[in-house]
Amino acid sequence: MTYLLHILIFIGIYIILSISLNLLAGYTGILSIGHAAFYGIGAYVAALMALKLNSPFLLNIFLAIIASAIIGALVGIPSLRIKDDYFIIATFAFQIIVFSILNNLVSFTGGPMGLPGIPQPVILGIKISSHISFSILITILCAFTFYVSNKIVKSPFGRILKAIREDEIFAQSLGKNISAYKVKIFMISAGLAAIAGVMYATYITYIDPTSFTVMESIFIISIVIIGGAGNLWGSVLGAIVLVMLPEALRFIGLPNAVAANIRQMLYGGLLVAFMLWRPQGFIGEYTFNRNNEK
Repeated sequence: MTYLLHILIFIGIYIILSISLNLLAGYTGILSIGHAAFYGIGAYVAALMALKLNSPFLLNIFLAIIASAIIGALVGIPSLRIKDDYFIIATFAFQIIVFSILNNLVSFTGGPMGLPGIPQPVILGIKISSHISFSILITILCAFTFYVSNKIVKSPFGRILKAIREDEIFAQSLGKNISAYKVKIFMISAGLAAIAGVMYATYITYIDPTSFTVMESIFIISIVIIGGAGNLWGSVLGAIVLVMLPEALRFIGLPNAVAANIRQMLYGGLLVAFMLWRPQGFIGEYTFNRNNEK
């Protein structure tokens, strides 16, 4: 039972991450390889606040969202000038910069040794420490993320995001402030990703820079692509499939080193297969492979 709850908690974390990236990549058409950086920023802000200031969980998660959203705005501004492949390279550079800061600012972030002993959440006097309580909390946060994102994509704001995705020049010709919309969705996406970071840090009670690398960003992108870009339920489905898939390897009895390599091969093979034969994913409404669109 504990093992299943552990898996459900991680599924919840990746549901939040994939939904937040889907708003940016699936609904706005802006692909980022730096999403794990926002994930890490949220985790580190909450962890440092708890460890150094002993501040309450609700304040920590609020400040993590704000900090990540502000940095998201700073990353979103370059998207006003550079596009497509060049912007992807820029987000890749941002990911590397954040990782380097977390890894080298030893006196503040702990560097490669990380931050151990992160306090677990206490909400309204109730300590969230058991797997059941964590699974309930992550379910509530997943529902919150889905609800907020669903409201966004079904609002006039969301329709403008889709217009930017389909034809940015046409959307601009209608008098829409494309720059403002891009920066705002970057802030929202980054802020939601920070929620997942806070939950990861307080659940594991230890973080280090290796949890927030480029490979983590690519994994989140894989969830969005395989589940379905431009569809929030696709993010949910993709997270369930890609988190559960490697767990099946545990029952085969493979050594951990071999299982890790096979897991990466499975992820890579699935990603290539979907991009070739079903670029819209399981239930997606948008494809990054524009030549395959109908």
